[in-house]
Amino acid sequence: MAPSHQTPEIRKDTVNNRLVILSPARSKRPSDFKSKSNPNPSSQSNTCPFCAGNEDQCAPEIFRLPEHSTHDWKVRCIENLYPALSRDVDVEGEGDVSGSGVVTSGFGFHDVIIETPEHEVKLLDLDKDGVKDVLLAFKKRILQLSIVDAIQYVQVFKNHGASAGASLSHSHSQILALPVIPTTVSTRLDSMKEYHNQTGRCILCDIKTDQLLIDETSHFISIAPFASTYAFETWIVPRYHSSHYHELDEDKAIDLGGLLKLTLQKLSVQLNDPPYNLMIHTSPVKVTPAELPYTHWYIQIVPQLSTIGGFEMGTGCYINPVFPEDAAKILREVEVPNKE
Repeated sequence: MAPSHQTPEIRKDTVNNRLVILSPARSKRPSDFKSKSNPNPSSQSNTCPFCAGNEDQCAPEIFRLPEHSTHDWKVRCIENLYPALSRDVDVEGEGDVSGSGVVTSGFGFHDVIIETPEHEVKLLDLDKDGVKDVLLAFKKRILQLSIVDAIQYVQVFKNHGASAGASLSHSHSQILALPVIPTTVSTRLDSMKEYHNQTGRCILCDIKTDQLLIDETSHFISIAPFASTYAFETWIVPRYHSSHYHELDEDKAIDLGGLLKLTLQKLSVQLNDPPYNLMIHTSPVKVTPAELPYTHWYIQIVPQLSTIGGFEMGTGCYINPVFPEDAAKILREVEVPNKE
């Protein structure tokens, strides 16, 4: 399929307030993109700490689903054995300021969600009820972390494949709870606020699908965002207004589970099971009532098909070789073997 766009464009992502250069001349045909390497780091199931039967090899467990299961658990939430932050250090104030920057306490939580007891099963292999269980585990842990006074923001993310940052091949996600609001989150919230101030509406409720829609369900849409930073980047956005991911109820979690599974299947089929990063972009846990009308959560999925270079690092402006309209059309038309 020939690309529908032939000349470069500079687009602005108004949700995240950043620029992207769409440059099809830097790529093959959009339909030719494939991952070329095995995305999974090596790990044997008999020594994998995340497999059923090896629970004693893991860091302490926080909870499991079902709650009172034994060997038949479906999802486990555990502490990260090598945490980026420490839940044991004292929480300090604003931090020390010097000419070199600001230093604050390294307090926080770093947890792991083990998505399945079976080593070879990936998130996209689960049925939609299985994906729903993972999504509700995210919700449960976010709710637990949100009652900690010092916690300001909770980031859920999944690294699939070694080049995407996964150190174990057993399917899992991670949760980091921070005592600060990251700069990119603040930028996103400021952009959403600015749009609301100008229009009186939520920017994601207003999002234009047109040629960017991939799939839709009763409660969610999957799209190629208008100013996609990465080739075949995909967003899953609630069709209803919601500021916080942890507001997700069970019916919507089943609906989301089905769409997330389908989206991952399509990316896998089209791009040869690429390494990818999945991020849940939610609102800070302690937003004010005035912020609720313009804050709206969504899921971002980024296949790792190329590396960034000096231009991207120096400017924060990324070059994407695939127009989102082309990516959306290709993904709309992908046939998957099993949608259930």
